[in-house]
This record gives sequence, structure tokens and C-alpha cells, in this order.
Amino acid sequence: MTKTYVGKADAANAMETLNVIGRGTPRIDGLDKLTGAAEYVDDMDFGPGLLHAAVVESPHGYARIIGIDAAAAEALPGVIKVVTGKDFPFTFGMYMKDRYIFAQDIVRFAGEQVAAVIARDARTAKKAAALVEVEYEVLDPLLDPLKALADDAVLIHPDLGSYEHVPWFFPKENTNIAHWRKTRRGDLEAGFAEADVVLEDEYTVPRYAHCAIEPHVVVARLDGARRLTLWTASQSPFTQRDVFAQALAPLGFSHQDIRVVTPYVGGGFGGKAGVSMEIIGAALATVVQGRPVKVRWTREQEFKNTYQRQGVIARIKLGARKDGTFTAIEHDLYWDAGAYVEYGANVVNAAGLSATGPYRIPAIKIDSLCVYTNLPPGGPYRGFGYSEFHFGLESHITRMAHALGMDPVELRKKNAIVEGDLLAYGEPMNPSGLIEAIDKTAAAIDWGVAETSDDPNVAVGKGLCLFWKAPAMPPNASSASFLKFNEDGSINITVSGMELGQGYLTVMAQVASEILTVPPAKIRVETPDTDRNPYEWQTVASHVTWSCGNAVAAAALEAREKIFKVVHDARGYEEGSLYLEDQQVKCDTDPDFAMALSDFVIGGIQMPDGTFRGGPIVASGKFMPEFTSALSDPETSQGGHPNVHYTVGAAGVIIEVDKDTGKIHVKKAALAVDVGKAINPVLIEGQITGGLLQGLATVLYEDMRFDAGGRLLNPTFTDYKIPTSKDVPDEIIPIIIETPQPDGPFGARGVGEHTMIAAAPVIGDAVADAVGVRLKDMPITAERVAMALVSGRTDET
Repeated sequence: MTKTYVGKADAANAMETLNVIGRGTPRIDGLDKLTGAAEYVDDMDFGPGLLHAAVVESPHGYARIIGIDAAAAEALPGVIKVVTGKDFPFTFGMYMKDRYIFAQDIVRFAGEQVAAVIARDARTAKKAAALVEVEYEVLDPLLDPLKALADDAVLIHPDLGSYEHVPWFFPKENTNIAHWRKTRRGDLEAGFAEADVVLEDEYTVPRYAHCAIEPHVVVARLDGARRLTLWTASQSPFTQRDVFAQALAPLGFSHQDIRVVTPYVGGGFGGKAGVSMEIIGAALATVVQGRPVKVRWTREQEFKNTYQRQGVIARIKLGARKDGTFTAIEHDLYWDAGAYVEYGANVVNAAGLSATGPYRIPAIKIDSLCVYTNLPPGGPYRGFGYSEFHFGLESHITRMAHALGMDPVELRKKNAIVEGDLLAYGEPMNPSGLIEAIDKTAAAIDWGVAETSDDPNVAVGKGLCLFWKAPAMPPNASSASFLKFNEDGSINITVSGMELGQGYLTVMAQVASEILTVPPAKIRVETPDTDRNPYEWQTVASHVTWSCGNAVAAAALEAREKIFKVVHDARGYEEGSLYLEDQQVKCDTDPDFAMALSDFVIGGIQMPDGTFRGGPIVASGKFMPEFTSALSDPETSQGGHPNVHYTVGAAGVIIEVDKDTGKIHVKKAALAVDVGKAINPVLIEGQITGGLLQGLATVLYEDMRFDAGGRLLNPTFTDYKIPTSKDVPDEIIPIIIETPQPDGPFGARGVGEHTMIAAAPVIGDAVADAVGVRLKDMPITAERVAMALVSGRTDET
């Protein structure tokens, strides 16, 4: 292995002579998962004392609770306790405290928890929950965000003005607007006046479910010393502890009284971020002290009472000159945020800061409104609002190209944002390889070359769209890492990011390995325990490679400095002359010197007089982006620095459309993404394939249906279609672009969410290219394409 010098100021970001970074290192969690040794919360054995809980849910989208009769349930043998909202009149929320642990006097969505039964076994708990009688006065639900904005609309949250919230939320009292993000820059009137073409239209994106393999589950136990421990399937152990501590403070709990342990997680996609059903387990444990209690969601509950991806109605007005230069954009986003927005409002906020897409536009007006409805709570979902607004925006830009008589790819290149261009909120764009991504994607699908099918009933179409996304996180979101050596020179790293299947543990091992020259196979990265692991905000926003990677790099550099100091103290070599190679300390000035790390990282180095120098090598690292600020003018969003950077890219497809059935077959998909530096290219290729398929699912298959009362009609995989291996495109071409992120570990930035963002608009464009039908409402199913073809709709209708 090559040398890594301590004297190099930017050693953690050095691009040359890398040995582990940039390689497809095997996953360090691979053996656990292949052999079944990986343990998830539902696998954990809590012994015969484990209690089980079942939840009583509202069947109505909007209703007043008149009374609850739990007598029959309480009389059932095996039942320990029945609790209702009267037992826990406490609110909770991450960004806004607008939700109760159990409904109080009002239920605001179908599926909301009204009561819970704790019993000795799961079957008894479920049976008893069905015996709880709840009397309701059914009210008329609001299911449409535009109707919820009407002056005479019923207020779903009449107390909105009194809710606690973060300072960058702007709720509008006496309305159903939970948050309104306004972004303004430039002279909008002048921008449209100088445009030769102005195009206006509306696009609709519905709700979607996360569909992770593992359902939500929590086990909670309050011990005799009133220490509350929770085992959760979570993306956010420390954030959960914080929310639990605040919600249960009236019962005397503080942060030091609560411990959250999270083992492996079977997928999240945002659905296991923050706190949803986990608060139920925390509350129930307080009434059965000394006994663990388990709450596990069914697949139906996964659909109804966790976060859903929010729906949105987008109205876009775009101006451009004859030469294709964009002059102005007005983008109104009306988000169906559901009954509670304690997390979902931040999705709306993120979209409102970035709804220009990756384009240079001098005059900007964005209004992103978070609107309460009586549908299940909206929240984080892979893409965090960007997938939703990109559908309308990218569709609109392609239509603008047609209106101008320009090639859609050339129009995008002409207006693509580059380093130094001003973002919507006035800060400069970070370095990126967007133009390279466009060119390589276009080449991969032979853009500009018409293709036909041998079957006259099949039309072939192509589409190419751009995407971008910034991590949506508070300005003080931070990461930390602990690192220690073992006697054999192996390493244990503790962090609190979550391994969700994306390869996070492996990437953290690679970062440490590159600096300390210990192979990744000898590095163990532990899953979170808030008592023992250092802090991590959450595993969301595609930020942990960047943020936690920096923390691990800092810990590894500190460990290296300590190693060199020990050798200097014991052997006299100047620290600046020492370097690590093949798990040994070596010296530039003494080619014969080599000392294995395993010889001294625990026991130290023995001196001639028999004493020792050194001792166990332990280190820590932290990272916080100290240049960010969420404080800005609420009327314009100018004056702050809310985002740390953007990851950008392009996606292209070649599809076949059956003119009779409307069925769409994806022949080829290519996606280019600028990752800064590919720490593990194999894992990134996996993210490209998985993200594309998830994005294609939302546009081609998935379709949530609600009845007039707000009840979800298809809360199972029988009726909610998700893709299988047979639906994978014939060919997927992953393209990795590397324009280093200056403050990233080895130049890396995140990529987890970005690979699904462009899937919906690129399919919409390809369908329009193939058969001349422009669908402006998702999903673009075979039935909708066929109906549009029969009705004779054109690209502009």
C-alpha cells in the first residue's frame, strides 16, 4: 500500500494514491445478512415476560370522539391494560408539535390511534382491541388541499397558532396552511415581459407508500430505576430519543432516562425517519413498569399509519427567449400534507427552496404551501419532495423546448446551473459535473437517433431529464464517531448512522481504512445505541456519507496523530517523517524502520529501562457544517444559507409503448450522477439500479386510492402494485461522475435519494415522444395511456 503522510494538510481529501477509496470493497455486513445472522428488532428474544400491544384505530377520516368503552376488552383474560388519549394528553413532533400520542377529542385521519390494549400475547391483544367500543360523531373530511385552502374551509387544526415549531416554519393561523415557504429573487414581471414564449400548466402527483420489507416495530421497557429503553427499527435513534424525552417530560423523563437501541433495519426510504408509531411503545412501557411491551405494525398499518409520501398539485409558469434562455419562473406547489405535518412540513420547506430545478433562472417566485387534509400524515420519502416537483418541472421544460422548436437536451444544457451561479436563495452553486452528466446520458441512449420497432403496433420513445437535490437538514445537524484499536490491530468504530441496505457501514470502514491502512475486513462498524455510540442527527437526506464520513475521517486522523506521537516519544523519529503502510508505521528518514500497529496500539512501546510509552489508541471525530443558516427573510428566503450542497445528474430512457394496451416496456435506462468521489463504485451502481426501479414504480405502477371518507382502499400488496424482478428494464447503464465536493470526505457527496428523482418525468417525456400523449397526472399507467390514445389527446393537452 502507498504512503499516507501526516504532514499533508488535506490528507483526508487527497485524491491521489488512494488504495481503498474508489474500490468495490465487499460489504462488511454481507456475511451477517447472507447467513441470516443479522438481527432485526422483531428477531430479538425478550423472554416469556414480553407483552404485546394492539392499537384501536379510527375508521373515519374526520370525527369527534364521543366516548370510549373498554369494559369488554378489560374483562378478557390475558389483558393487562387498556389506555386511551386521556392517559397520555401529550403532544409530540420533530419540527412542529401538532400531534398527540393518542387522539384526544378529534380523529383527523382513518387509521389514527385512539386507544391501545396491552396483553400477554399478540392474539389476545388483537382480539381485545376489537372489543373496545368507540362512539364517534362523523364529520365531513377535507381530502383536497385546494379545497382546504378555501376561505370557508373547516380548520383541521384550530389551535395551529399555538403549536411549537422550528423558527424556519411559517404557519398561518386560522387557516389550514401549516407552513408557507416563499422564495423570491429578481424582477419577475420584467422576466416574463422579456420572454418570447411563456408556458403555463398544472401537474399532479399523488401519494405513495414506502413499502420497506421490514414493517415498523418497537419494543420498550421501563425498568425498576425508571430507565426507559426502546429497541426500534429506525433511521433516527438520537432524534427519537429527543422526541421521546420532550413528549414524556410531563412524566418526569429526560434525555438521560431514555435509551434507544437500533440493530439492522430492513429498509426505510424515509418511512422510518423521525417518530411515528414508536411513540406508542414508549408511552405504553410507562404503564407496565418492569415488563417489555412490543408494538408491531401489520402491512396494512404500514400503509395507513406511518408517513406517506405527500401528494402535490404544481402550477408552473415558465418564460424563455427565442434562443432558449430562461427568463423567469413562477412555481406554486400545493402539498397534501395530511392530518399532521410534524415532519412533512420540512419536505415542503425543502422543495420551496429548490423548485427551480438545476437551472439558471434570473427571476424566481416559488410558493410551497403545506396544507392540512384528513388523509394520513405525509412525511419524508426518498427524494424528500424533489421527485414530486421534478415531475411537473421537467415535463414543462420539455414542452417549452417543443414550443421553442429546440432540442430538449440542448435547452437543458443551455440553462444548466454551473458552479458559481446563484441559487434561488442567493448563494452560489457548488462544483458539479452536470454538463458531463447530460452528455454521457444522451450518448448512452443515442439521443437524437430515431428508433422504431419491428412491430407496427409498438411505438418507441426516448426521454432525458435532469435532477438535483440538496440534503434537507437543520443548520446544526451533526455527526460524530468513536474509534478504538484492538490488540490485533483491528478497529472498532461506533457511529449512529443507520445501515439501511445502502452500504453505509462499509463506506465508513473504507474511510478509516484509507487513512489508517487497516483493511476494511479488520474494521467493525457498530449499529447505534444512544447510551454508547456518539451522536448522529438522522440517516436521511443522503448526507451520512458526507457528514458522518467526515466525522470518521476526523477520528482516523486523530488516531493516526496519536500513533505517530507514541512512536516519536518512544523512538525519537520526527512525526512529520512517519507514515502508515500495510498496517505498519514507517519512516522516510530510516527505510529499515517498520513497526506493526498490533505491536503497540494497546500495550504501548517498551523503553530500554523496561517502562512503556503509549497505551490504548482511542480517538473521536465530529463534523458540523458551520456555514449553514436557516435564518432568512420569510417573504423571500434571501439572506440565509439553508443547504450545504447539491448533488446533480441526468437520466434517460428508451421505452416501447403498445398502442392498443398502453403498456410501457423500458428497454434501456441510463443515469449519470455526480457523486463527488465514488468511495465504493459498486455500492453506487446498486443505488442507481435500486433508485431507478423505485422511481419507475411510482410512475408506472403504484397508485393509492381513498374513498370519500378518507379511508385507504388498497392497503396491501394485492391491490397496491410494486415492481418485481420481471419489471426491471432490459438494460441499466450506471454512469458515475466525479467532481470533488471541497468539504466532502475524499471529495464525496451523497447519492442515495437522487437516483429515483428523474424517473417519473423521463417516462412522461418518453411516452409523449413515442405516441404524442402528454400525461400531466401521475401515475402513468397502461390504462391511462390507452385511454388518452383513444380520446386523441395530444402532447400539449
